[in-house]
Amino acid sequence: MPNPRRRHLFKVAASAVAATLGATALAACGSSDDSKAESGPVSLTYWTWTPGMDKVVDLWNQGEGKKDKIHVTVKKQASGDSLVTKILTAHKAKKAPDLVQAEYQALPTLVSNGALADISKDVGDAKSKFASGVWQQTTLGTDAVYAVPQDIGPMMFYYRADLFKKYKLTVPTTWEEFAETARKLKKAAPDKDLTTFSANDSGLFAGLAQQAGAKWWTTSGDKWKVAINDTATQKVADFWGGLVKEGVIDNQPMYTPAWNKALDTGKQIAWVSAVWAPGTLTTAAPDTKGKWAMAPLPQWSKSENVTGSWGGSSTAVTTDSAHRSAAAKFAAWLNTDADAVSALAKDSGIYPAATSAQTSGAFTTAPDYFSNQPDFYAKAAEIAKTTAPSAWGPNVNVAYASFNDAFGAAAKNKSDFGAALDTMQEATVADLKKQGFGVSQ
Repeated sequence: MPNPRRRHLFKVAASAVAATLGATALAACGSSDDSKAESGPVSLTYWTWTPGMDKVVDLWNQGEGKKDKIHVTVKKQASGDSLVTKILTAHKAKKAPDLVQAEYQALPTLVSNGALADISKDVGDAKSKFASGVWQQTTLGTDAVYAVPQDIGPMMFYYRADLFKKYKLTVPTTWEEFAETARKLKKAAPDKDLTTFSANDSGLFAGLAQQAGAKWWTTSGDKWKVAINDTATQKVADFWGGLVKEGVIDNQPMYTPAWNKALDTGKQIAWVSAVWAPGTLTTAAPDTKGKWAMAPLPQWSKSENVTGSWGGSSTAVTTDSAHRSAAAKFAAWLNTDADAVSALAKDSGIYPAATSAQTSGAFTTAPDYFSNQPDFYAKAAEIAKTTAPSAWGPNVNVAYASFNDAFGAAAKNKSDFGAALDTMQEATVADLKKQGFGVSQ
């Protein structure tokens, strides 16, 4: 499952590559070769942090790979910052592996540094296997394809069904209703909170902004445009900041012993999270198993049906690979083949990006923690189809670090979230300029 606490990227010195961001913006990274013309067997190396991946790759090596004489060797790596750092270091020496696992928000950093190849000509009809908003994350808004989606984290609303019934609360379908539900609960039970606004995991806020229509990084010609404090994100910030200032939700961070206790004792009775939440709740709130339910994320208007994304990763081919077509073929197989995706779910515990896999195999039965909601995965699959497009940039780490600092202080002091958002914008723009990127106003 995606780790909800790992949402940062390695800060790269990008001035040397700024000049490559021309009209093709992120795409000056080389095209695929044609390894089909090669004679003899092909050996590929794959860097990944996913547990159980060696078992999945064995299926390839004993099946398709054996037939096509393409053998893949798994090399386990750490995840997050350290892997991005290691990939870029290896690429600088022209010794990166053939394939790497990369979180979606890491792709612009890797592409900007010329580390990932365009595999658009070698992944066949893979695009048809994924929701458009998911596939878009691997194209970075261009015709190029830099990876094949592997797992995703569509966002959802989790709530204590028993306590909603006790306090006569209705599951909110809009954010306006969400706010009213928080107020109603606080009036009925002053010692309880609907949820908390947490500033220690910027991926949550990014996903909420994504749902509202935000596109934080885009390119225009040879320049980046940063719009972290755009109207959509300002709306999200004002909404949550207002609830914190009003005192109808908590302002404490997630993943702490106090947060775990609040969930387990019913002091907090809801959580805006993602599809991987059952695993977290199993550990955080073991005494409330079978008491929770999942619903779609509230919408900004009743006519909308869209969700954000919190987490997920892809399989990419590096420009250092001498066998890019073979590597791309494996990446497509790994994330679209029915047996492969089933094994990923069983042995690695991921929620697959491929839409057909989300209601088959390991996803025909609800998570044990949600055994009271048999249609959990059927509902999750429908929600996943509504994933909004995202827009990542080459310094996500700086934006996320600024969020943690600025919003952490704002949440603690119950001060202006809009000002915190402006701070986040300014820090991100300043860093891009410092690194040597062109930035449009």
